[in-house]
Amino acid sequence: MREGFFGALTALAIGGAIAVFASVADAGDGIALARAWARATPAGAPAGAAFLSIENTGAEADAVVAASAPVAGVAELHTHAMDGGVMKMRKVERIEVPAHGAVELKPGGLHVMLIGLAEPLVPGRTFPLTLTFEKAGAVEVPVTVREIGARAPEGSAPAHGHAGMK
Repeated sequence: MREGFFGALTALAIGGAIAVFASVADAGDGIALARAWARATPAGAPAGAAFLSIENTGAEADAVVAASAPVAGVAELHTHAMDGGVMKMRKVERIEVPAHGAVELKPGGLHVMLIGLAEPLVPGRTFPLTLTFEKAGAVEVPVTVREIGARAPEGSAPAHGHAGMK
């Protein structure tokens, strides 16, 4: 009985570790994507957003220059900016990721806008998101859909601050 319990406990621990690391993608060029998530959308919503952490452990800066996801007709890089006292969403051409730095894509800041959703984003489901970097090339990461109104997961702040955010 004791061996069965410890065997089950070990399997559970290993399974949990696999689930955590499954949401991490490494380009091998010093670029790592982690904790990718999206908020669920109601039926008929035309757009959604994806958020994640990007870390660059390399000696050279890089930049996200494009995004794509099969759940959307178009994926664009966006930010929020004040305009005449009103917060507005704006498309950006690139997201700079400094050498030995990190950038957090989060609600109210930088994010990937998913436009022309093929179907609603449903809590618990995952979809692939590909970010294309100027130097590292294409890097894919699984995105987990969370509840409508969800906040960033615990521990989602980048290890090296918010370098590169404007």
